[in-house]
Amino acid sequence: MGADELEMRRLSSAEVYEELDALAGVLLDCVAGGASVRYMAPFSHEQSRRAFEAVALEVEQGRRLLLAAFAREELVGTVQVALAMQPNSPHRAEVAQLLVHRSARRRGIAQLLMERAEVEARAEGKTLLVLDTVTGDDAERLYERLGWTKVGVIPGYALYPDGRPCDTTVFWKSL
Repeated sequence: MGADELEMRRLSSAEVYEELDALAGVLLDCVAGGASVRYMAPFSHEQSRRAFEAVALEVEQGRRLLLAAFAREELVGTVQVALAMQPNSPHRAEVAQLLVHRSARRRGIAQLLMERAEVEARAEGKTLLVLDTVTGDDAERLYERLGWTKVGVIPGYALYPDGRPCDTTVFWKSL
């Protein structure tokens, strides 16, 4: 798949609602594939839709950015940037929920989403980003390649969808 076949877009809240089923499908696929992204099995399409309905509200309120990757006009990946922080940290944002459908992986989509997340965060006046990821996961290696700085590992911080604990690595990056 060539770069000309991929499109990264920042979605408005209306577009999030228009893409609810596609967004839900990507999240559902990632959870079914064992990704530790907040949700536990069993996880339904309806639960996934509700999760993105909550995101749409935060996008509408200006508290969150939602970026989506489209391959030949099919939504195949997404990442969020949580903008609303505490009063003493208006310069900071958190990157969350980098998701790429298993059928679209190994094509550079996650990297393109992360690069676009940084551009959009900078456009919002953010100069510091933070994120966390499963220790030892492909995403951890991606963040290191993209110049993120590892803070450390928190043992047993989260759970996989099947209930097994997983360690979490925390990262930061200056923009």
